[in-house]
Formats: sequence, structure tokens, C-alpha cells
Amino acid sequence: MELRLLATFEKVADVLSFTRAASELGYAQSSVTAQIRSLESSLGVELFERLGSRIRLTEAGERLLPYAHRMTDLAEEARTAVAATAEPSGAIAIGTMESLTSYRLPPLMEYFHHRYPKVRLTLRPTLGDETRQALRQGTYDVGFLMEPETEHEGLESEVLAPEPLVLVAGPDHPLVGRAALTSADLAEAQLVGTEPGCPYRDLFEAELREWAPPFMEFGTIEATKRGVAAGLGVALLPRVTVEGELASGTLVELAWKAPFTLFTQLAWRRGKRLPAHVRLFVEQARRLVSEQRG
Repeated sequence: MELRLLATFEKVADVLSFTRAASELGYAQSSVTAQIRSLESSLGVELFERLGSRIRLTEAGERLLPYAHRMTDLAEEARTAVAATAEPSGAIAIGTMESLTSYRLPPLMEYFHHRYPKVRLTLRPTLGDETRQALRQGTYDVGFLMEPETEHEGLESEVLAPEPLVLVAGPDHPLVGRAALTSADLAEAQLVGTEPGCPYRDLFEAELREWAPPFMEFGTIEATKRGVAAGLGVALLPRVTVEGELASGTLVELAWKAPFTLFTQLAWRRGKRLPAHVRLFVEQARRLVSEQRG
């Protein structure tokens, strides 16, 4: 089995599309198809089922995938060892979420763009469960999580920082100025938030379920902030996402403290030896978050 064919197999298994795999690998689609057929021929099995315009892994393909991960990881480790003094290079697929992509990661992206131009960063927006699954499958190299738990099955993770949350409202909201709000005090409030699956949205909703307040979904953080500023309700958001609005007075922090703590974490597949350029990314992410907190 050629490593080139295994790498192509990994990519097709990742995106479940010959067309998209060809685009991401820089090949013609016919080349990707030919490589997969060559691998299937050498193994004597079919690796993908063709279902009209869709494909999926066969049982044989599912069995091959973890071995392909191990073999390509080992090949990357060998390349890293041989070229240890070379300029960092390579691709990094990063699972992340909106609050981190928009408010924490731009300085890190800029740093790599100027300092390590041969390292290609690809941000893929996903939420907790989807990010963890993609990491276990090898679809992502690393992933950012914002969760109350810090141990994740099949993954290594590093806590970068606790992520402070604040309950915000528009300056004319009736709860502004009230001291020491309880969860029961929010029973009559209109709650505004991002999509289900977002960890702080889900925990907030679970905390207030006893009082069953209404919940208005705005999808994105920016849309949520605009709705709250317009007086449509209150929202629980990471402090880093509303610092500008709190400073300008567009939003006001309410006197309610979340009874749960979220931790921003960086995770990768357990047992995976991180290539040098990925280790560099982890180190710089750690440094950046530390500086932001300071």
C-alpha cells in the first residue's frame, strides 16, 4: 500500500466526496477515483459504497481507516524527524466554534500568516460533539472545545483557560440595576441565544428549565448581541465576545452569576504524535490565550 493512496483514502473518508477530496488535495477528480480503485484492487475489497451521488465507507473501509491514520501519522513523524531544522510547514485542520474563531483566534491566524507562511491553517466551524467525533476519526488535527468537562473519551486535551460568561441586556431592560439576581428572577425574561448545541446556551437553558422561560434563537453571536441591544431580551455569552459592547454601554452586565464553569480547551486524538508544525500551533495557542487573559 502506497502512502499516497492511503492519504487520498483518508481524505475521501473524511469528506465522503470524491469531488471535494480532489479539490482539497489539488488533484483532478479522475485521479482521486483512480487512486481509490488502485487501493481497492491491491487490497481485494471495496472501500466505498456508491449510493447515487453519495458515498459511504464499507465495513472494510471502516476497518482500514484507523490503520491508515497510524501509517500516515508515522510517515509524518519520520518526515518531521528528518527535517527537524527546516522551516515549519504543513496543513492543520482545526475544529473551532464561533466565539473562539471571531474573538480569540484572529491574532493567532495573523501570527502564523506572517511568521510561518508555509503552515496552512483551515478553520472548520463545529460544536462540541461534532468536533470530538472529527478528532477521533482524524478529520481534524486539533480542535477547540468550550466545555465544563475536561476529560474526553479518545482524546488528549489541554485546558487553556476558564471562559468567563456574562448575562447581558440592553441598557433600558427592566433587570438592569437589580442586585443579586437569581435564576428564578429570570423566569419572566425573554431569553435570546445562539443555536442549540452551543455549550453555554444549552447549560443556560437547562439551568432555567424549572421556570420554563421562552427562548428566542438568533443563531450567531453577532445577531444575538444586536437583538439584546435592541431590547428583545437577555443573553448569556462569553465575556470576550461582549467586551466592546460593555465598554461602550451598548450592552449592560446583569447581576447573575452562572452556576457552571466552562473551560476553553485544545484537543487532539489520543495516541497521535503531533507533527512539529501542529505542536507549534498548540504552543502559540497556549501563549496567546495566556496573554489575552493577562
